[in-house]
Formats: sequence, structure tokens, C-alpha cells
Amino acid sequence: AMVLEIKNYINGQFVSPISGDYIDSISPATGVLNAKVPCSDKHDVDEAVSSAKRAFSSWSESSTKERADVMNRIADILESRLTEFARLESEDQAMLLATKIDIPRAVYNFRFFALSILNGTEECTHLTGASQHLNYVHRMPVGVAGLISPWNLPLYLLTWKIAPAIAFGNTCVAKPSELTSVTAWKLCEVFTAAKLPPGVVNIVFGYGTEVGEELVRHPDVSVVSFTGSTMVGQRISQVVAPYCKAVSLELGGKNAALVFGDADVNESVECCVRSSFANQGEVCLCTSRIYVQSNLYEEFVAKFVERTKLLRVGDPEDNSTDLGALVSKQHWEKVRKYIDIAISDGGTIKCGYGVEPLELPHKLKGGFFFPPTVITGVDDMSSCVQDEIFGPVVCIMPFDTEQEAIKRANNVKYGLCATVWTTHLERAHRVSKKLEAGTVWVNCWMVRDLRMPFGGMKHSGLGRESAKDSLEFFTEAKTICIKY
Repeated sequence: AMVLEIKNYINGQFVSPISGDYIDSISPATGVLNAKVPCSDKHDVDEAVSSAKRAFSSWSESSTKERADVMNRIADILESRLTEFARLESEDQAMLLATKIDIPRAVYNFRFFALSILNGTEECTHLTGASQHLNYVHRMPVGVAGLISPWNLPLYLLTWKIAPAIAFGNTCVAKPSELTSVTAWKLCEVFTAAKLPPGVVNIVFGYGTEVGEELVRHPDVSVVSFTGSTMVGQRISQVVAPYCKAVSLELGGKNAALVFGDADVNESVECCVRSSFANQGEVCLCTSRIYVQSNLYEEFVAKFVERTKLLRVGDPEDNSTDLGALVSKQHWEKVRKYIDIAISDGGTIKCGYGVEPLELPHKLKGGFFFPPTVITGVDDMSSCVQDEIFGPVVCIMPFDTEQEAIKRANNVKYGLCATVWTTHLERAHRVSKKLEAGTVWVNCWMVRDLRMPFGGMKHSGLGRESAKDSLEFFTEAKTICIKY
């Protein structure tokens, strides 16, 4: 296969990194070199930010219709190239979701925010008395937005930031993950084809420590939106503190499923298998702890293990595959380490790693494949139950009472999402209210309405993303009061 040479996209042009250095990006399914990614630094970031700053005055003054038209053209062109983008994404990230979720959602992100700005209205109030005053809210774009996105759903999460940033009249500099940069680079061709004015979106590739850090601390970057690990999120908070910059952080999760004794066991097993192993468990919303009421526990575990054993691990290009490869060798090692921890903490590996060998075709022998693994018998304080593993590993534990289940579900530092399985309506509402999580799904998982706030509590992040929340984040609200 041909090795792709990626370039930065600055001021509407494809440019090589100033240093001339590149990072090797490996295809996870084969272990073979897939792309050379620019190893950019401060100089490239400075160029990109000044390009975004120059483009800001005319873009921020363009009409909502002009901006919506450009965004709809981006969506149309991207959609017409769906198959190509999905193929590139699965080679780069070994993901199966590319055709079904990742690329279609990227298309939808642009259409959604284009509609959102065309339909937006602002509030106003009248003060009457001896004299009349009209107050209204004017939302000003913030300027240059710094956008940093992760490797697990590359195009989906990058466009979930770019679309609102530019829709509301800002310009931006984005940094995708150095592990998955191919589709972000290709998206720039779409920007050019859609006649997005130069400098409105700039993309600089490279490491977080080199590019991300410079972007976050750049004095001309007004807001920072980041999706990624909690550790990096904490580092970003430290860096931006002296600058009074608005920050949005969507960080890790250690999401619990609570399966009550009255739940439909087959339906809950089916959905929990999906929520545990979708995209190899490399989704911040994946379930990694399942608490099952004691009367249902044995049956649930038996059915869950049986269903998990039917999952096929293998070629992400093949439609019959259920799990692709993990993103990198380093990440594979991290996930594997947790299996050792589970065993030393007295856990039982019911199926998966070390139990059944993986049968892989020859061309995938160098890939970073990990079988879906189910663990029972570990204590809640085990790091398997406390840490975000971000792989196809799930722990199942029994519980007795509703109070106990809520307490245990909340007993981690994360609070991104949770799922509740019950046929009892009152319990569904009662438990959902008490869970410390930004989203609670009852008898379902991963159903997303982009009009609703999305984000995490505790160490899972800061701020929310949605039509309304993103408008608030990417604009400054100004009250204008006029006497008449």
C-alpha cells in the first residue's frame, strides 16, 4: 500500500511542517506504516493562528445564510465521498463504525449547525415606566477557537467542534490526534471544494505536547474545546488558567450499567454487549461496569458471556466483523495490563484474553487485536473497576438493593454516562436522578439528540455541547440597552 504524506492546512493551502519532521502513523489492523503525519511545532501553530485571526473579520461579519450555505456545501461534498472517507478511516483507525456512524455523523454535524444558525432567535426585554428601555442580547463570535480532538471517532469528533465554531462566526485552528490524521487531512480538500474562505479552518497536525500545548496557550486563541483523556484535560486547565480563556473539556468515563431484577434479561444482555464492545470499547460512552441485581446475576452473566463469544474479531473492512483492532501497540499493552491486574485482584476471566486464542488471517498477524473480555469476581476498589481502560473489557458485579447500586455506580471519579435497565417507571426516574452522570439512558444506549446537552460530571469534564450549549460556548453574550 502507498504511504500517505499528510500536510498541514493553513490559510486554505496544503503546507509541509516548517521543521520538515514527520511522525509514522501505523495501520492498527496490519501493523504496517499507513501515513506520514507532520510533526508540527510552535512555528506552524503561529502561522495557523495568524491566518485564522486574519480571516476572522470578514467571516464573523458574513450573514448566517452565507455561512449556512458553505456548511451545507461541505456536508454535500463529504457525503458524496462517503465510501472513500469510510475506507480511509477504517485503514487509519481499524474502526467498523466508519460507514454507519463516523462519517455520516460528520456530514450531519455540518447540516445540524447550518440549520441551527438559520433558526436561531435572540431574547429581548422591555422596561417600561417613566422612560422606555429595550434590552436585547447580541451574541458576538469569540474569535479564534482552538479545537483538539481524539483518535477514537476521528472525523465525527473533529467536525462536532469545527461545525459549531464556524457556524457561529468564529475561525479556528484544529489539531486532530497524531494517531488518526488521515480523514482530517482529506476533509481539508472538501473545505477548498466547498469554497470555505481561506483561514476560516486551519488544521495543524502533530503531538499534543508540541502542537496542542502551543495552541492552548497562544494569546490569540480565545477559547479551547478539547475531547480526550482526563489527564490531558487537567493539564489544559492548568495552562489556560492565567489567560481567562473559556474551556470545554469532554474527558474520560467509567460508565456503569445498572440491571435491575425486573429488567428484560435478553434485551439488556444484547444492548450491554453492544455498549461494552462497540468500536472495540474505544468510545468514551462505552459501558465498562455492569451491576446486576442478585436474582438475575447468574442468568445475566451466562447469557452475556455466551453472546460475547459469538462476536467476531478481525478485518475492519469486512462487514461480518464485530470488533476491529485497538488503535496502537502502546494502547494494546495498556489494555492487556488490566487483565493481569484483574487476575491478581482475584477476578475470573469468563471469556476473552488468555481464554480463547484469536484466529486471525495472515495479513492481520501484525495487527493490535484484542478479544472482547468479561471479568467477574473483582472488588469495586480494583483498578479494573476504577480506571478507564478504553478497550473491550467489562466487569460484571452483583448487587442487592437499589441504594447500594446507586452508591456503587457513583463511587468512581468519572461521571460521563450511565444506563439503567428496568421495567419499573418510577424506579427509572428515581435512579436516573441520583446517578452522577451527564447522560443517563434507560433501556437503551447511545441514542443522541443533538439538541440535548452532552458532557460529563466530576472528572469526565467541564461544560456541555449541544445546539444551545455550543452557541453559548462559541459566542460572547452582550446585553445592549437602548432608551427610546
